[in-house]
Amino acid sequence: MSLRVIGAGFGRTGTDSMRNALNNLGVGPTHHMFELDEGSPLRQGWLDLAKGAAPDWNALFAGYNSCVDWPSAYYWRSLIDEFPKARVLLTMRSAESWWTSFEATILKYIQSGDDPNGLAHLLVAEQVFGGRPDDREHAIAIYNRNTEEVIATVDPERLLVHQLGDGWAPLCDWLGLPVPDVEYPSGNTTKDIIRRLEEKGVDLK
Repeated sequence: MSLRVIGAGFGRTGTDSMRNALNNLGVGPTHHMFELDEGSPLRQGWLDLAKGAAPDWNALFAGYNSCVDWPSAYYWRSLIDEFPKARVLLTMRSAESWWTSFEATILKYIQSGDDPNGLAHLLVAEQVFGGRPDDREHAIAIYNRNTEEVIATVDPERLLVHQLGDGWAPLCDWLGLPVPDVEYPSGNTTKDIIRRLEEKGVDLK
């Protein structure tokens, strides 16, 4: 197994749409936080990694050719060295719009206390945001720093910065693939996430 595309963008930057786009283009299966719901055989390995275990990337990405979103996006620095032939994809949007979406979805889930030993808490809240995911200025600074570090670190020939709304053209050009005759995927909106969490019985108030 060798990853073809490594996503370095934070959750809520169009990562689920990108997951579907990469799968549609034949570059998947694409790993995403959705793949690690309760019952997933890969979940425990990622939880162990978040707690400090040494990574076994081949086991963690078993069956996947690409990855986007957390938890893998947190480890992009290690992954770009582990898979030197993989392309690096930075999904992004304005910091303000990212915070608005994050605050209404992932942050509410973290604050609900529904899964205190899950990846949203262990990795996103504690490691990505240093235990302060609810501090707007701090979170936005972390978001901006990640964007800056990816752009400064990754060889420009290897990197695609994909803004929310860019659609198929830059992605397909970067991958050397034809543009599909279907609309670029769109989903996992704030309303979608809130509805899905409420259906699971998560108290988001």
